Amino acid sequence: MAREVQVSAGVAYDLGYHVVWCPKYRRPVLTAPIAARCDELIRAKCAEHGWQVIALEVMPDHVHLVVKAHPGDSPAHVANQVKGFTSRMLRGEFPALRSKLPTLW
Repeated sequence: MAREVQVSAGVAYDLGYHVVWCPKYRRPVLTAPIAARCDELIRAKCAEHGWQVIALEVMPDHVHLVVKAHPGDSPAHVANQVKGFTSRMLRGEFPALRSKLPTLW
C-alpha cells in the first residue's frame, strides 16, 4: 500500500492511529444487528470529522479501528469522539444494552 502524505498549511503528515476498545467487562454484546449499526456509526463520525477509516472490524467483544487523522486531533480525542457517540446512539437504539451493562464502553 502506497503512503498518502497529506499536506496543509505549513505541515505534511501521514498519521494513522490503531485504536482498540472493548465493551464493559468484555461482554460479547456486539452481535449481528448491533455490530452493523456500530460500523455505520463509526464511519459516520469519522466522516463528520474528516478522518479516513483505513480498517474497521467490529467483533462480538471488541472493536479495531485504524484511522488517519489530522495532527491536531490526538489519539485520545479520536477515541473519545467515536466511543462517546457510538455508546450514546447504540444504547438509545438497543434497550438490551442498557439493561445488560451500566455503560457500554
